[in-house]
Amino acid sequence: MTLFTKLREREAAGRPVTVGLIGAGKFGAMFLAQARLTAGLHVVAVADLDVGRAKSQLKAAGWPAEAYAAPLLADAAKRGGTHITADAETLLTFPGIEVIVEATGVPDAGIRHALRAIENGKHIVMVNVEADVVAGPLLAKHARAAGVVYSLAWGDQPALICEHVDWARAAGFKVTCAGKGTRYHPSYHQSTPDTLWDILDQYLKIEDRNSINPKMFNSFIDGSKSAIEMSAVCNATGLVPQTSGLGFPPATRFELADVCKPRADGGMLEKTGVTEVTSSVYRDGSDVLHHLALGTYVVFEGDTEYARRCFKEYAMLPDKSGKYAALYRPIHMIGLELGISVASAALRHEPTGVPTGFRSDVVATAKRDLQAGEMLDGEGGFCVWGKQTPASISLARGLLPLGLAHNVRLKRSIQAGAALQWSDVAYDPNTLAVKVRREMEATFAPRDLQGAADLAAQS
Repeated sequence: MTLFTKLREREAAGRPVTVGLIGAGKFGAMFLAQARLTAGLHVVAVADLDVGRAKSQLKAAGWPAEAYAAPLLADAAKRGGTHITADAETLLTFPGIEVIVEATGVPDAGIRHALRAIENGKHIVMVNVEADVVAGPLLAKHARAAGVVYSLAWGDQPALICEHVDWARAAGFKVTCAGKGTRYHPSYHQSTPDTLWDILDQYLKIEDRNSINPKMFNSFIDGSKSAIEMSAVCNATGLVPQTSGLGFPPATRFELADVCKPRADGGMLEKTGVTEVTSSVYRDGSDVLHHLALGTYVVFEGDTEYARRCFKEYAMLPDKSGKYAALYRPIHMIGLELGISVASAALRHEPTGVPTGFRSDVVATAKRDLQAGEMLDGEGGFCVWGKQTPASISLARGLLPLGLAHNVRLKRSIQAGAALQWSDVAYDPNTLAVKVRREMEATFAPRDLQGAADLAAQS
């Protein structure tokens, strides 16, 4: 039975899927725009530290004021309205909410909210991929034990990539590579919220600069978000990172199978079964035509001559050898598509992507020479960017996760380009995020840490 049919049944029965949204930023607002129009879905409450912003976002998303005027949470649940609050805890403990959408983008908040949702028997749709790469495998394990769903967010690229991988494998293909496109140049790793506009103005004209959060936007530019999203894909699919992380090779959407295949076969990959992000910018700074900057893809292998012949006959974008082919989706619609995850969790009890192991990490890497005593400012800031790294190497070297490189002081100076270690910063071991991360590491630590340590020493 289709999700739409199931939603219509819940609507007809007077029992719509009830949702609590935490975080009314861009992603949350996009979800709200469609949630109001989706049969069988009821957003009971929205929590945001800035209640005024939440109301403004609802208005911008097309909601009439009377739809979010419920004075009490219980009234909203009974009468079909939406309650606005600054207190996320009320959503997490309210029995009339089935699904929590965590869209704050803050790792420690996301971890805390996910644990509370699971404790209270609620499904959790983790828009907050930053939290997922810090502790997602452990959160998903807790959710399974509690009989609820922990899910990546449909509409965001990781969940779409997971679907590509599942499609290829379910059709009997061996997945060579999966990932997305972005705008990338090596110099972008040094981008800061102050220099962001030098890059953005080259291709995206934003008239109202106050309409975006420069630090958040910069995390997309400096490579951090790509590392975060590809780590989420690895941890959910069994694909692995390349030893040196993402290479960001330039490629058109028609060259995916030629570029995203192993070097042994003429491609750019270290090996098969990995993630990669293609760039829409050549290294000389010129634009790639027919790029995949907003899309997702999977490259797979044809094991038989018959399959390879079909690749060509059906225009499956084969590489020059005919051995590999690609499937891509040109765009992702972010929060406008998020209802798919909500409905799947509540009605099918199935996630749209879920971490099953700790295979990939995102480690804090110095953007410039950092001095002892400096305070790190985390993802998208002035100090560090996030590099995708095999989890085994991250653990063997004691590397610092990007998601925990915020508001911590450096104990020693670090050279530009160096990966930071836990021992380099004065962190509080008693914070919830650190404790959960350490538990996740202990639970899912890759077995061959010594081999990883030897590999790290050679790299």
